[in-house]
Amino acid sequence: MLTKEYIPLSDRQKAASFSWKYISMVLIVLIYGTSLLLSQVNSLYINHKTYDRREKEQSVLFKDEFQSSEETTNNLILETSTNNDKKPLTFKDVRNGTFYPEIKEIQWIQTPTSLTNDSGDYIVVENHNYYLKSLLDSEKNLSLYELGDTINYNDLNYSVEGVTFSNDLKLAVLTCNKRHNWRHSYFASYFIYDVESKNIEPIISTNEKENSNIALSIISPDSQKIAYILENNVYLKDVSNFENPKTTQITFDGSAQIFNGKPDWVYEEEVFESDTALWWSPDSSNLVILRSNDTEVPIFPIPYFVQQNPGNSSSYPIIDEIKYPKAGFQNPIVDILIYNVENDILKSLPDSDPFHNDSDIDNTDRLITEITWVGNDQVLIRVTNRESDILKIFIVSCPKSSDLELSSFVSRFEDGRGDKSWFEITHNTIHIPKSNERELDGYIDMIGVDGYDHLAYFSPPNASEPKVYLTNGEWEVVEGAAAFDYVNDKVYFISTEKSSIERHVYSVNLDGTSKKNITDITLESWFDVSFSKGARYLLLSYEGPNVPYQKLLDLYNESSEIFTDNKALKNILNEYDIPQINYGNITLDENLIINYKETLPLNFDPKKKYPLLFFVYGGPGSQLVQKSFAVSFSSVIAAELNAVVVTIDGRGTGFKGKKFRNIVRDNLGNYEVLDQISAAKYWISKGYIDTERTAIWGWSYGGYMTLKTLEYDEGNVFKYGMSVAPVTDWRFYDSVYTERYMHTPQNNLEGYENSKVHNVTNFKSSKRFLLMHGTGDDNVHFQNSLQFIDMLDIAGVENYDMYVFPDSDHSIRWHNAGLIVYDRLFTWLSRAFGGEFEQVYSVANYGGQYNGVIDGRYFMDLYG
Repeated sequence: MLTKEYIPLSDRQKAASFSWKYISMVLIVLIYGTSLLLSQVNSLYINHKTYDRREKEQSVLFKDEFQSSEETTNNLILETSTNNDKKPLTFKDVRNGTFYPEIKEIQWIQTPTSLTNDSGDYIVVENHNYYLKSLLDSEKNLSLYELGDTINYNDLNYSVEGVTFSNDLKLAVLTCNKRHNWRHSYFASYFIYDVESKNIEPIISTNEKENSNIALSIISPDSQKIAYILENNVYLKDVSNFENPKTTQITFDGSAQIFNGKPDWVYEEEVFESDTALWWSPDSSNLVILRSNDTEVPIFPIPYFVQQNPGNSSSYPIIDEIKYPKAGFQNPIVDILIYNVENDILKSLPDSDPFHNDSDIDNTDRLITEITWVGNDQVLIRVTNRESDILKIFIVSCPKSSDLELSSFVSRFEDGRGDKSWFEITHNTIHIPKSNERELDGYIDMIGVDGYDHLAYFSPPNASEPKVYLTNGEWEVVEGAAAFDYVNDKVYFISTEKSSIERHVYSVNLDGTSKKNITDITLESWFDVSFSKGARYLLLSYEGPNVPYQKLLDLYNESSEIFTDNKALKNILNEYDIPQINYGNITLDENLIINYKETLPLNFDPKKKYPLLFFVYGGPGSQLVQKSFAVSFSSVIAAELNAVVVTIDGRGTGFKGKKFRNIVRDNLGNYEVLDQISAAKYWISKGYIDTERTAIWGWSYGGYMTLKTLEYDEGNVFKYGMSVAPVTDWRFYDSVYTERYMHTPQNNLEGYENSKVHNVTNFKSSKRFLLMHGTGDDNVHFQNSLQFIDMLDIAGVENYDMYVFPDSDHSIRWHNAGLIVYDRLFTWLSRAFGGEFEQVYSVANYGGQYNGVIDGRYFMDLYG
């Protein structure tokens, strides 16, 4: 994805372990995907639409619990302080993590009775130790793991970087000595830890080298087995007897061309957005394995120059070869395998099955975008064509008998070709188990309702139409159903019902009645949630716009307790003068309403003239304007460079309905650019902007948007630009992301020509621009910037600066680059706003001889 690295989305999009984890959520959408860098997620304010009186009268659980009077007082963030005793915000303060909130994660434990008698058992890390606690039993506080960050095995030390416990809490898998692969994947040494005896054994005990090359391990729901991946093959380790485990190899054809249980590059980046491509059935009797055949996928080589110690690299670069399908080229051919544990049989769908003989989606072009068990013997397979405008849901039946074949049935068919629509990749389908009141299994899925994304309940799983539409309206559910309460038949979800730039938590009965807001919608808020396995308990994370906090809630008793309060951060903020942030919406041409975020300089005076910086991402379905907390890079620019920083979400971005989003189909880089320029003109009309000091910057898709905006604008509105890791030609980007929005080059040649950065002579009208890229970028290849520079050279365009980061990937973090990239952005922009680039170097072509002007001094080049 472009970066979801979640740039802060990019967006790719979800990042730096230290440096810019603290500057904002810029690296967070770097690492949505959506796909290119989503960029930093900043705090927001918006003039949201008036909501119906009936909504105000609905029951609000914990209304007085969510924000105390102290939490609702947001003067530190939303109002500029005039107290001279306060410290002004500096780049150094943001860089060193001064304003980074404490956010804890927990692992909810699923017990045999979780659905009907949820105990709220969870594991939390405190001082590097792992403790079992319970919301039902407040006295429970059992230490499960106290070995710290390092273990020793056979006289070798291993750094423990992850601990995952089985549901029965008898064992844990320790992930040690990770070695980065792609965005989400890595290789590591894996060990099994016996909680009672505290003994440790490697998953592969016979070969230390093999054990260090395991790509993935997943514990079965019944805690008896561990599936793991080695050299693209799937293995099963039976750990029911810790002292005498048994290992079974399930697949045997894994290679550089065949991926079993582990996604290839494009499926990891764009489809599953994870390193996992295998799924246990609820009762652990079956294991679904995605098989990818990359034999025909073209190879993209990436040279690495500085992998050794600085100044001590080899004479020749290391060449890494990635199976990377670019737009219009062959995708991996994907299929599913299902392994029955009891019978030790691996099955695939027969060649005659409808799955392999679909009239709309060819076997060589299909995308399998989601796999979800909807019972112990039925699995849902979500399939689209390569251009993502045909969607089919297959239900695969898995008979227990070894003599019976797998079979599939097409339960749903949706066609987006008629309205220039596409189907985004989602992973939010949840299984609704049968009960005494429900004789059949079912599932909840996202479905379009009058142009907005909503929830629908399907039962039985092979139903072609919803049994019930659970939500509707001119707003959207975010990321599907969050949880299902089996006891009360209640569905929980997050939505934009109050405002497209806020997130609130709601519930609705499984029959579609009694929708209630769980969080207080009278307060501006951005919430995230993590539910216990029975959905009685909730870890509620308030993420802004004020200082974040977390609470543990009992939804049955309507009680809560503080989990993190970030009082230390509140005290720190009291010491600083923080730039004021405004949120709202503006109306552009044709009554187009867009959301914005504006960060103002310290001691802002509307009678003065300030530089203007637009921070942009703009990728399809993305969102930067969010009411979440951040003292970010935008805050630094406002405070230290005395500039106004603006972010807008123009057409093509998400959470405002299909009509707003889908207008960019087949024509990327057009409407998005027009909206950036129109919004900039609006800010200039306010009277406090210096029209000669205007700039735009972005990363990944935002880098692309920066260049396309400068290209179209020709220096009329934006005088400067900073583009990081940009796509410059969509033929160079991966097929899954690109074709979802552009179709294939073969079917949309004109669109690809128009969407690439191509009118390079237009850049001569800009005062100056900056281009930065990592040479080891496996996502947006360095090829994009090199081709663009070559076009600039041919056209004689020289009013730009270039900075290259050796071996850095899309997030730009290799060898201290995570710090330097923002240093370069900051100092370059400081020079631009300081007037250093006012006298632009220009080139006049005189048939092999040209004259140039630099700082007012004339010279003749070497050809003169």
